[in-house]
Amino acid sequence: MKKLLPITLLTVAATTATAGAQSLSGLELGLTGGYAGGLSGEIFVHAPNVAGPVGVKAGLAYSRGNNGVNDSAPYDPSGVLFPNTYTIANAKNDGFVTGEGSSSTVASLDATYGLGEVTPGVDATLYGGGRYGMFNASESSGSNTTTYSSNAFGIGAGVMVSYALTGGLSLVGDLGVDQYFKSGTINTNDGRGNTGTIRSGEAGYSAIDNRVVRPGTVFKARIGLKTSY
Repeated sequence: MKKLLPITLLTVAATTATAGAQSLSGLELGLTGGYAGGLSGEIFVHAPNVAGPVGVKAGLAYSRGNNGVNDSAPYDPSGVLFPNTYTIANAKNDGFVTGEGSSSTVASLDATYGLGEVTPGVDATLYGGGRYGMFNASESSGSNTTTYSSNAFGIGAGVMVSYALTGGLSLVGDLGVDQYFKSGTINTNDGRGNTGTIRSGEAGYSAIDNRVVRPGTVFKARIGLKTSY
């Protein structure tokens, strides 16, 4: 994760450098918060008008939710201690599962298209591009917590609407949708020092894949501030 943000920012810098100093004069930095599969925040750098109305935007977002495991999945896929009809939802009701959660960190790189002033004082910008998400889910039983992690590529699109407040400061709203493509690898940590990696096609992968909630389609709505230079 520490390497992804510098890479995306360097990409923006290299792209905007080719457009000359004039495009750099409109560089935007923003911070937004709201919902994207859970409570979410994003920081972004936007170079508009790199080539006419076309620009480049790089962002890094973090989201946190309460849903980490699938309630309808069998609590014990092996069927040794509990039958497959005994689900995680049953285990929650009986106190065997005492907590769950999820988090994600997503790096994005988008092309943008400025629509200009759509109404007095309000500008709109369309965007679309690639995503790289790092996802974590957790399942707690008493004092022990098992975590599951995976990475996935995706694509996304949306619209940013901004309202000028004062000077170079603007209120910005962001509405969009991302689609992630499941990777074939899930990493596990049982909280007792035992870690492992399970891949698609290996024994037990389908049970873990069914158990862990991983993002597919994610709708997002955030609001915040941006400043222009």
